[in-house]
Amino acid sequence: MVRRERWVLLATLALLQVFVVAVGVHMYAKATRGPSVPVASPKPTPTPIITAGAVLAAVGDAPLPAKGTLTARLTNALGDPALGRSLGGVVIDVESGATLFDGRSNVALTPASTTKIVTAAAALSSLDPDTTFATKVVTGAKQNSIVLVGGGDPTLAGPKKGRDVYPEPASLTTLAARTAKALKAAKITSVTLGYDDSLFDGPVTPPGWKPTYVPEGSASTVTALTIDEGRVAPGENARVPDPSRAAAGAFAALLGKYGIKVDKDVKSVTAPAQAGELARVESAPLYALVERMLTMSDNDLAEALGRQVAIKEGFPHTFAGQTAAVHRVLARFGLDKDITITDNSGLSIRNRITPAALARVLAFAAQPGNPNLHSLVSGLPIARFTGTLHNRYDRPGSEAGAGLIRAKTGTLNGVNTLAGVASTANGRLLAFAFMADDVPDPWAAVGALDRLATIVAQS
Repeated sequence: MVRRERWVLLATLALLQVFVVAVGVHMYAKATRGPSVPVASPKPTPTPIITAGAVLAAVGDAPLPAKGTLTARLTNALGDPALGRSLGGVVIDVESGATLFDGRSNVALTPASTTKIVTAAAALSSLDPDTTFATKVVTGAKQNSIVLVGGGDPTLAGPKKGRDVYPEPASLTTLAARTAKALKAAKITSVTLGYDDSLFDGPVTPPGWKPTYVPEGSASTVTALTIDEGRVAPGENARVPDPSRAAAGAFAALLGKYGIKVDKDVKSVTAPAQAGELARVESAPLYALVERMLTMSDNDLAEALGRQVAIKEGFPHTFAGQTAAVHRVLARFGLDKDITITDNSGLSIRNRITPAALARVLAFAAQPGNPNLHSLVSGLPIARFTGTLHNRYDRPGSEAGAGLIRAKTGTLNGVNTLAGVASTANGRLLAFAFMADDVPDPWAAVGALDRLATIVAQS
């Protein structure tokens, strides 16, 4: 079995380049052909990536890297002036949990988007990986009134066509078509529309967010009802001022196209407790949403998933509730030590996590005995190929790491972090975290972090 697992790992890594070439040919062909006739979109095929099973095929009898050599190389690389003086790093053997390198690993630093590793672990541990989040339309309190009820799915697609993404999102257009069909079956062609976003409570931005984040498009205000993650249009950074109202307005317009007249006075309401359901659409399953959150570093999705953990764990449906719930879930596995967060995306400048804490979460998720967490690993971007690492690992010292490292990036002003997993030359799976939160040169810091991870992969 061990030999077979080693073969699976090495063969998959070797075939990755073939997969990428195939994808490139497909994308080129798509980009060069003329406009196509609109047709029903098939379910998007995910970008070919190393599967969780292959990545997690840790070889139990593979030798550990020479600790002295690894320490010497990483210590030297961690001393790169580009990383500044507020930094730390660690490397952990996934199978045994042994620390192979410790470079100030217990210093709490600003994690930026590597916070999403913690969010993913909590979500996959608290909720079933196949959980979906529904957006519904129910009957209102008055005759011929209906209510659009948000279920906390920020990926819900609005009527404006965006690019195909994986996983395929639920569609507001589909919801409108189903609602219109149900109304017409009941011989109703004119309604009053309300919207209910009460599933999420409290402030719409958390402590530690800079006031520029929403205007610049780093994230939307967090509400339970939104389309296109609160964007003015798919693919744009600009966000609407009130995502819930904007979603309800778009829904009203769609109903009109399907022959249902909607009163112009669309208001925020609370759906009746025993309201009858007219129609619903559901998000992609949680495991796929986690992969998207990590691969694309999706801030809006991270906050929504944190809120879903609060709901499942019985905490208030607020930012304070969701971060408390995440801590409770991690505490069940002894993973909450040295983690302090006020949001789940990592945008908060108040978050503090040690490199050791991040690496422990990664090692736990990568262990074969935790299959519910494996989409955390499969969602990590692949060096030089996917997500936020697709344009990295092309500089001297890091080129050899391309295709061999899966890691989550983290970036804020003055902050650069990288945490993930890598298989050594002999097939030993290691978890690592390298963090710097007072960098003088971000571009140079990114190169330094990539070189550190490459050293791990070559050990």
